[in-house]
Amino acid sequence: MAAQLTITEIDKLQQVFQDYAPAQKALATLAAQDGRLEESFNELCHEEYGTLPQMPTGKSLWGVTLKNLRQELCGDDSFRTKVQEYSKNPGSTPLLTGLIVYLVGMAGLPLDPAIATFVVLYLLKVGFNIFCEYTEAAVDQDSRRIPHD
Repeated sequence: MAAQLTITEIDKLQQVFQDYAPAQKALATLAAQDGRLEESFNELCHEEYGTLPQMPTGKSLWGVTLKNLRQELCGDDSFRTKVQEYSKNPGSTPLLTGLIVYLVGMAGLPLDPAIATFVVLYLLKVGFNIFCEYTEAAVDQDSRRIPHD
């Protein structure tokens, strides 16, 4: 599922994150990529880690990252609660920053805070419940979900 933020959404987030440097870096990259989250993610990964690995046909670093995050996050009631709290108070800097910090602190997937910002923005854009359901491995060949590996 491709997700893109509008320039208005990016501008609002720049205000929310005005004192959080990792998010400002992510938002600058998003603005340069016209709000496209996957392209921004790839660009920042390239800046942070150098040349990205060649992915097998039909796979992307973004897709593999989201699939692994689904395994870590979708069963995590604490993260789900944090998303719900933010949904009740969108624009709350402490709650939004808390989601990013929580994601960075997870033991299963070490993420740079700027890169984690993209993930959190994606989860909020598509909706956490939709993310968990949409990226669940598909048994049915005609499903739009991610196929089994």
